[in-house]
Amino acid sequence: MQKSDYPSYSSSRRFALSSKRDLFFRQDGPTSITSSTSSSLSTTNTTSTSGMTNKETILNRERDGIKEKDKEKESSPSSKDMQGYVGFANLPNQVYRKAVKRGFDFTLMVVGESGLGKSTLINSMFLTDIYSNEYPGPALRVKKTVQVETTKVLLKENGVNLTLTVVDTPGFGDAVDNSDCWQPVTNYIENKYEEYLNAESRVHRGTIVDSRVHCCLYFIAPSGHGLKTLDIEFMKRLHDKVNIIPLIAKADTMTSEECALFKRTILNEITQNKIKIYEFPDCDDEEENKLQKPMKARVPFAVVGSNTLVEVNGKKVRGRKYPWGIAEVENLEHCDFIALRNMLIRTHMQDLKDVTNNVHYENYRCRKLAGVGADGKPGAIPNKNPLSQMEEEKKEHDFKMKKMEKEMEQVFEMKVKEKMNKLKDSESDLQRRHEQMNKSLEQQRQELEEKRRTFEKEKMAFESANGNDTFHRMSMDANSKETIARRTKTSSLMNLSQSVSARCRPM
Repeated sequence: MQKSDYPSYSSSRRFALSSKRDLFFRQDGPTSITSSTSSSLSTTNTTSTSGMTNKETILNRERDGIKEKDKEKESSPSSKDMQGYVGFANLPNQVYRKAVKRGFDFTLMVVGESGLGKSTLINSMFLTDIYSNEYPGPALRVKKTVQVETTKVLLKENGVNLTLTVVDTPGFGDAVDNSDCWQPVTNYIENKYEEYLNAESRVHRGTIVDSRVHCCLYFIAPSGHGLKTLDIEFMKRLHDKVNIIPLIAKADTMTSEECALFKRTILNEITQNKIKIYEFPDCDDEEENKLQKPMKARVPFAVVGSNTLVEVNGKKVRGRKYPWGIAEVENLEHCDFIALRNMLIRTHMQDLKDVTNNVHYENYRCRKLAGVGADGKPGAIPNKNPLSQMEEEKKEHDFKMKKMEKEMEQVFEMKVKEKMNKLKDSESDLQRRHEQMNKSLEQQRQELEEKRRTFEKEKMAFESANGNDTFHRMSMDANSKETIARRTKTSSLMNLSQSVSARCRPM
């Protein structure tokens, strides 16, 4: 008997049978409850209405299930992807935002003889007027002593802030006797390391400003005969303290063959004297590494600096104009300026900072904590037990405190003495003024006494000459005149009052 002969089957019964058929005929098994129920309902409706065979029903059911799977994938791909997403993949973005907000620091040291174009090259490299007419470069200043001067500039590019510190050494190599002319440079580098070490060793460490020298551009004069003795000694003294990048200054004074020969000579002498210059590391990206490989082969870089624009074939470029042609700064066929700028700023600036922190600073820190000086000899602080060293530091601190206390007491006594001296001076001044006022008053009193005596003498002389009757008559006349005037006035007032009273009497 066929299924259509059983009209008493309920819909739930048909639903159960169809779901079982689905599980039996489907090769991939049940995918989800919603897909199986929807496919079973659709098949029961089709079999009851159109009376299809089992084979067609199975094919339709499989096709409907595949369509519904595709719809689910299209409708909710993000939900399936988000099921295994934790969120730590966003850490690079957080580090990037924090780093951009904090900004970056970079300290660049330029060393070389005067007139090699150090200031011009720095201005050309960062496309700004770090040295201008208001603040000229070290070559244009009056004093030529070997000392270290710093210039700090804040540069902004695409929302990134860079605090650039340029360290100058004016007067380097200009003296007749250049012995120990590298000592100020060495002291400056080690002082910056010591400042950073002290900032790290504090109990309360805040934001540490990194003022360490990250790179040293050493300018070599374009003589064509190799390195001078001063160049070798300087690089040997500093190659284990800072990243040294040798540069051939004013490369436009040599031909390309002379420049290539000079580069080979310099590299040979650096190798012979065991001088460690900064080596640009390889990048992880193979394509980027292929692009950087010819740039690394240009060490030492032969550079030309210029801040003036010259027109070449209707285009403004930075370069130097000569009677024989124009030397373009940003042309790799003319000089290595582009290679230096790309390697120093665009690709390896962070690596320079990392090498400074992980190699040179760690070497200095190790020597400092081990009590070894910069020359490799034991320093003043031997390697001791930490407890005994703390005890010595405590004693030294107490000694310093006592010394400061004595100095403060001496200063206090000196100030008290100065105050007492000032009070004594003011008291003596007041006493002197008081005496002067007494003297002036005494003098005035004597003058008045003298005038009184003179007046008495004149009076007595006048009386003896004219007699006493004259004074008596003069006094009587004065009294009579006053009496007559008083009587006249009184009578006039009485007459006036009588007239007034008569007028006021009633008729």
